[in-house]
Amino acid sequence: MLGRSARSVGKVLKTAELTRSFASVEKADCVVIGAGVVGLAVARQLAALGGRDVLVLESAPAFGTGTSSRNSEVIHAGIYYPPDSLKAAFCVRGRELLYKYCSERGIPHRQIGKLIVATGPPEVPKLSNLMNHGVRNGVDGLRMMDGAEAMRMEPELQCLKALFSPVSGIVDSHSLMLSLVGEAESHGATFSYNTTVVGGHLEGNSLHLHVCETKNLDEHGSGQFPLGPELILVPKVVVNSAGLSAPLLAKRFHGLNGQAIPPAYFARGHYFALASTKNRPFQHLIYPIPEDGGLGVHVTLDLNGQVKFGPDVEWIKGVDDVSSFLNRFDYSVSASRAERFYPAIRKYYPNLKEGSLEPGYSGIRPKLSAPRQPTNDFVVQGEEIHGVPGLVNLFGIESPGLTSSMAIAEHIVAKFLT
Repeated sequence: MLGRSARSVGKVLKTAELTRSFASVEKADCVVIGAGVVGLAVARQLAALGGRDVLVLESAPAFGTGTSSRNSEVIHAGIYYPPDSLKAAFCVRGRELLYKYCSERGIPHRQIGKLIVATGPPEVPKLSNLMNHGVRNGVDGLRMMDGAEAMRMEPELQCLKALFSPVSGIVDSHSLMLSLVGEAESHGATFSYNTTVVGGHLEGNSLHLHVCETKNLDEHGSGQFPLGPELILVPKVVVNSAGLSAPLLAKRFHGLNGQAIPPAYFARGHYFALASTKNRPFQHLIYPIPEDGGLGVHVTLDLNGQVKFGPDVEWIKGVDDVSSFLNRFDYSVSASRAERFYPAIRKYYPNLKEGSLEPGYSGIRPKLSAPRQPTNDFVVQGEEIHGVPGLVNLFGIESPGLTSSMAIAEHIVAKFLT
């Protein structure tokens, strides 16, 4: 069971007079690294089992400050992903769990449907391939439409053909995460914010986590770490759900087979908002044919009626460990970037007026494949892959990570932790 000191990690780090050459060692039961939506779902699922003490370590001062709060907030149907992939299975199952969870708890969400559109003849076969993927993945209600029918549904739309997905929707991701935190805590889970796991080492078959206060790591500047951990945690179970930094963190688990850790790539996506929402041009989500590294610059509607366009894809190079661990990315959106958005959007929304796009926000996607390479599947690694008992690594949890979060948690608990 989780020890007294490990249950109050934040207090230990703030009050103990520790040097970098000597660290306090504490035992723990279950540690979840990262309080994004997937980490929160895992913590809730684990805590709800009963009999397990769950500790969530998060480097930021609050939950969900990274990819989980910088996305389209779309509930995906499960269309895009290859049959028999984890993305397909988790998306379809996760969507079912998510709609049920939100409905039962009054979390704001809407099942508004999505149109994936082909705007030129070369795209029509790609639309048919998406339809086949979706059917094989078990997505209900998919229907192919000719352009005239789709444009009757959405008069501002221009397309040759469209694939309609009635089960796609939107969700208030912050309300969802707040609910997951509350339920995890109600089942006894403990959260320690401003607490960074900077690495670890193996002693026998046991993983020892190296932990420090985020502010002390931050003070060391880009690319450098404290000489040693301020606290060493020895858990029975570790779920590495660190999102953007998950592969980089795993590489700092000394003794772990490095060949089991995939390379990490980062893709920034920018969003622009429609300046006036007095008359929304669309009532459904509108998506183009997917592009390299993403799903294309699409139309997203939020629950407040705001119309957003994005994301684009900008590959980022040279991210050091500290910047990744501390989410020290450039999230600014330059107004000049809108010049690239207008032509992409006007392929399906020709009446978009010049000057109507305002900078919104941006997010970073954790990628396992390089530019112009096929997109990789989610990676959920247990002992059978890396050989360390009790360690579960989650790599490449990008879209549809939000939709899949509860299914990922269900899978991890059922396969590895019960």
